[in-house]
Amino acid sequence: MSRQEDSGFRRIYLDNAASTPIMDEAFKEMIPYLTAYYGNPSSLHALGYESNKGMNIARKRVSSIIGAKPSEIIFTGSGTEADNIAVKGAAYYARKQNSRKNHVVTSAIEHDAVMESCLDLENNGFEVSYMPVNRDGLVDKEKLEESISEKTAVVSIMLANNEIGTIQPIQELVRIVRQRSADILFHTDAVQALGKIRINCNELGVDLMTLSSHKINGPKGVGGLYLREGSKVISLTSGGGQEGYLRSGTENVHGIVGFGKACEVLMQRIDSINKEVRKLRDYLVKRIVNEIPLARYNGPCEPNFRLPNIAHFTFLGVNGEDLLIKIDEYGVAASTGSACSVRKQKESHVLRAMGFGLPEISGSLRLSLGPYNTKDEIDRGIAVLKVAVAELREVSPLKNTSH
Repeated sequence: MSRQEDSGFRRIYLDNAASTPIMDEAFKEMIPYLTAYYGNPSSLHALGYESNKGMNIARKRVSSIIGAKPSEIIFTGSGTEADNIAVKGAAYYARKQNSRKNHVVTSAIEHDAVMESCLDLENNGFEVSYMPVNRDGLVDKEKLEESISEKTAVVSIMLANNEIGTIQPIQELVRIVRQRSADILFHTDAVQALGKIRINCNELGVDLMTLSSHKINGPKGVGGLYLREGSKVISLTSGGGQEGYLRSGTENVHGIVGFGKACEVLMQRIDSINKEVRKLRDYLVKRIVNEIPLARYNGPCEPNFRLPNIAHFTFLGVNGEDLLIKIDEYGVAASTGSACSVRKQKESHVLRAMGFGLPEISGSLRLSLGPYNTKDEIDRGIAVLKVAVAELREVSPLKNTSH
């Protein structure tokens, strides 16, 4: 297979769960805030007013896509920062009010931003309970109920997993927690879910929700935190008091404007976009499972428990990182899991928690689609994958292993 095409080298991007290309509408909306409206939004002159006005419009757009009030949206520099403010800020506030509130509950498959926040809390006197999940990545509801005590301050369980795409029944999990205690703050990381499924923060019943721009064809470097009116967290940043004193620092105005525009566009197109993305994803899965030996599709079979854009596979007898390198040589971009943890060179804690063995973990590959992918790209990507898997299995010490 030639790595160069006569018409030029055309890359196939199947890593949309890591980041997405910015949509034209968001890019165009950002330009004036990089050129004409360059004032600091905290300044009291006309240019500052224009920047602040752009942020206010964006705040309304972001709040609308999750059914929140504009005043309940805090802009951050990333989803990771929002997770930190939510988990640590809520835990520290609760303990400050009541010294007995030193317990946090989360799942064993959270994004590293939540997992590392919990580790930090453990290092500062908190007890953390990590809820087990089943083979599909769904949280054990009975264990969750058993874990709640009078000491519990925060529960943080993601709406949708970034590696497998499993959607948690957050509304039901919130109800379980509320039945045990009414004063526990419930946080959900909705970074992967935003734009892939319809979200209403009031229907879910959560107190805090993490959002991110660059997963929905907005710009990088912008995140958001939904903080339900009346809920309290402690700021982790000292400074000028921007964003309701919760995230001091001059705001990334053009990025925030782009985030808001991406949310507005998605609200209008979410159903049609994801219908087409799901159709492509299902086509991709069917072909890979049928045409590549020892390829297994991971996660829930039930569509209501799986994001429409993520397809996670195990290719037995193949090392996932070797596979990534090989398909990248042919112009196909994918990943084995979270882009935020790839530099740590560690096995996936998500797959380990789901009961995967080392050969299954090492042979994993995540293909994630977006609205700009085409059927032709999927066909070409599968052709590359078939060749790459076959080549790697020829030199694999596990090639003669039967399963």
